Amino acid sequence: MTKHATVKKKPSLITWRLYVIAGIIMLVFIGIVTRVPFLQLIDSKHLRHQGDMRSLRTTVTQEHRGNIVDRHGTALAVSVPVETVWVDPKIMHDANGLKDMRRWQALADVLERPLKDILAVVKSKTRRFAYLKRQVSPAQANYIKQLKIPGIYLKPSSRRYYPTGEVVAHVVGYTNIDEKGQDGIERSFDEWLTGAPTKRKVRKSRDGMVVERLDIVEEGENGNDVALSIDQRIQAIAYRELKIATEYYRATSGSVVVLDVKTGEVLALANMPSFNPNNRRTMAPHKLRNRAISDMFEPGSTMKPLAVMSALDFGKYKINSVIDTSPGWYRIGGSRIRDSHNYGKIDVATIIAKSSNVGVSKLALSVPRDQYLQSMSSLGFGAHTNISLPSESPGLLPDRPRWSDFELATLSFGYGMAVTPLQLAQAYSVIANQGRLNPISILKLDQDPIGNQVIAPEIANAVLLMMEGVTKEGGTALKARIGGYRVAGKTGTAKKSAAGGYGDEYLVSFAGIAPIEDPRLVTIVFINEPQGDKYYGGDVAAPVFAKVTTAALQLLNIAPSKTLELPLKIASSSAPLINSGGVK
Repeated sequence: MTKHATVKKKPSLITWRLYVIAGIIMLVFIGIVTRVPFLQLIDSKHLRHQGDMRSLRTTVTQEHRGNIVDRHGTALAVSVPVETVWVDPKIMHDANGLKDMRRWQALADVLERPLKDILAVVKSKTRRFAYLKRQVSPAQANYIKQLKIPGIYLKPSSRRYYPTGEVVAHVVGYTNIDEKGQDGIERSFDEWLTGAPTKRKVRKSRDGMVVERLDIVEEGENGNDVALSIDQRIQAIAYRELKIATEYYRATSGSVVVLDVKTGEVLALANMPSFNPNNRRTMAPHKLRNRAISDMFEPGSTMKPLAVMSALDFGKYKINSVIDTSPGWYRIGGSRIRDSHNYGKIDVATIIAKSSNVGVSKLALSVPRDQYLQSMSSLGFGAHTNISLPSESPGLLPDRPRWSDFELATLSFGYGMAVTPLQLAQAYSVIANQGRLNPISILKLDQDPIGNQVIAPEIANAVLLMMEGVTKEGGTALKARIGGYRVAGKTGTAKKSAAGGYGDEYLVSFAGIAPIEDPRLVTIVFINEPQGDKYYGGDVAAPVFAKVTTAALQLLNIAPSKTLELPLKIASSSAPLINSGGVK
């Protein structure tokens, strides 16, 4: 056997590889050591900015919208808490949120939306935000939470609620889904009601959750409340009686305005048809119009006391003057003005009580044209009342260089001009307020305004007393009487203009003042196109005045009138008052 010698060799190192690896490690280490100070000291602002861009956000929290209340603090518009349902489709798909379709069907049911519509919203896997429904109730929101669908979130919000519904809808108005005022007080005082939002800087995690609340960028403030001049008690009665009358007489529309004589505050302003701002399905365009301030009408015989007042103020005729209306008609140029009867020689009070077209025309024509038109303008006709509600009409008082005597005469009994119910209420407040015109206010006033004296006080008081004859025996508005109170007023039954002249439809009205001893209320009732056999102002509009004004006087604790006889002579007659010209 051959034996071989065994040689043990020591392993040899490849030194150049070691040096290379060690060098690389050293270079990396040196790079890190030098990069860290660079990032921390030199480039730190840029890195902080990049980090903030990914985590810092400014959140905007809308503060509480102010309430709208009536003069006694009764809520007319408030904001209630609701929730907004939104979805992050990407998170929903990443979590396989569609695996249980029963939950999605339950979600569709509570949101009252078709399931296919909701699934179409979350179809995109890259979309990060979409609304499912806004303004859901807290009960609905709690149910949605219990469904625990990935990617479905709730956000606190608010919704405008109107406790009185359609009763005062035209005054208060309404907001859109973002609580921006669209009409009424909500629109006119939107900025005042909205206030200012709070802006806060926060830090959010990658899934959108707030992990740190930082500084407040801008401090917000709650919206301010608005106190209206409206008395909700009187408003509710005015709306109820107007609704009953328009439905009973199958009228197309109607308006009631109740004005405080002393202050010019609007205590009630009701319209038919109306709408419920809590239910957008009832908000048809023709129901949204605030007819008491936007619709213009020829006022008919309700203009006669104002024309008489202007003529007496001019001075040619006196309170006890006698005017000859024989033979029951009056020719002016090629036209003729008629009364329903030949009243013969009558005094000024009887002209109002009997609604004589001939008598009031002669009185009006005694005033120079420019002065007569200026008198009508000083009563507020042809101009906005500046009531602080949108869409107010200025009415129509023609301003042309040439007027015929016939045109001026027809103005005296309410044709050839157009007014709104609110304008007529303001004009009648001059009679009730001793010739002083107060500005109209839809807001509650802290102190009485300083009005303008536009008619001599003794003339206004005399016309007020004359108007009481309208509600006495022989007058045109026996149905306007109020138990325990003396009232003054004037009926109007005007034919509506149509192509080529006047048609067969009527606009009936009643303008009244109560009580006579110390006038407090002016109530105007307009009812458009009543149907049936009764279509005169004394039959249709006067009862509404009586019911609304009676309730208002009682609610305001105004003492009943003392039993006094009218100091001015009022002729008595049981003959029906039907004018061929369509005015009563």
